[in-house]
Amino acid sequence: MGIILSLKKRFGFIFRWIFKKDKMRIGIYGPPNAGKTTLANRILRDWTGDVIGSASEIPHETRRARLREGVKIEVDGKSLTLDIVDTPGLATKIDFHDFLKFGLTEEEAKRRAKEATEGVIEAIKWLDDLDGILLVMDSTEDPYTQVNVTIVGNIEARNLPLLIVANKIDLPNASPARIKAAFPQHPVVPISALKGLNIDSLYKAMAERFG
Repeated sequence: MGIILSLKKRFGFIFRWIFKKDKMRIGIYGPPNAGKTTLANRILRDWTGDVIGSASEIPHETRRARLREGVKIEVDGKSLTLDIVDTPGLATKIDFHDFLKFGLTEEEAKRRAKEATEGVIEAIKWLDDLDGILLVMDSTEDPYTQVNVTIVGNIEARNLPLLIVANKIDLPNASPARIKAAFPQHPVVPISALKGLNIDSLYKAMAERFG
């Protein structure tokens, strides 16, 4: 089993082509507050009328991976069935003091920090059970961060199909071009998950990338 997993990581594209699945398991990744859950909710509302969970301005609102199976997307006559995994926000440092700024008690802040740390570990483990990645980045911020560089490197090492989502283009200081410049080796789709801007372009890119 270990040898097969190692070969799958090294020759991921070939494995996916030979053992093509009826549906793809896609993970939504990114740093806290980039809009991962908002995007997951947008996809589910558009195609199932449901949501996967609640979003919040408090970092690490999602501290456990959430899975929704059998989401069917139809684009230009092409059908794509996905299992969508909304993962906890990735961070290199989680300090309970950061949560105190949002009005949490010290006990609540420490508990959230502990759960958030566990969530990061869980998100990394999920990479071994996925067929593709939607990596969400906040287009109002500098994309060239340790978190983004690290997760892109982990995804590339596993040969997983990657689609970068430049989120929050509805905000005045958004710059998807910075994300494209930072990671030119991967396709980038600018959207607003909250407003639904350019979301059809994302669905087309998903059909091409993961279909």
